[in-house]
Amino acid sequence: MSLELVPITLVSANHFVRQHHRHHQPVVGHKFSIGVSDGQALQGVCIVGRPIARHFDDGETLEVTRVATTGIPNANSMLYGAAARVAFGLGYRRLITYTRTDEGGASLKASNWKVVAVRPVRSWNTSSVSRARVDKSEPHERLLWEQLSESETG
Repeated sequence: MSLELVPITLVSANHFVRQHHRHHQPVVGHKFSIGVSDGQALQGVCIVGRPIARHFDDGETLEVTRVATTGIPNANSMLYGAAARVAFGLGYRRLITYTRTDEGGASLKASNWKVVAVRPVRSWNTSSVSRARVDKSEPHERLLWEQLSESETG
């Protein structure tokens, strides 16, 4: 079965995430989204936006905020690779994403992403916020992955 990249709106990408993602909900905004199709139906989506962490939001970094697929082989790595090409084609120098430590990361490794940090378990409900927040999923330790543009890697 042959897969192809297709343009997709945020509304359609979020609808797919709602149906197929194991533990995340749709996102509020994005810079761009990419779909992958088998020619008959959408098999996966990737949503890329500004980094969630303020200290990474430097104008040169984007974050893959969601990737969801039907489980079809190679869709994840195809989406991660396409996200990097688009981001770097737009002039961004760094692309980041997170995975839980209990996820293998094979698709990221296949797309030349590198683990750069381990992030500890944290809750959104902290004393530093003015209102109580509810964690939407069970907190997990996470890996921070990155891919740098060719101009950054030399």
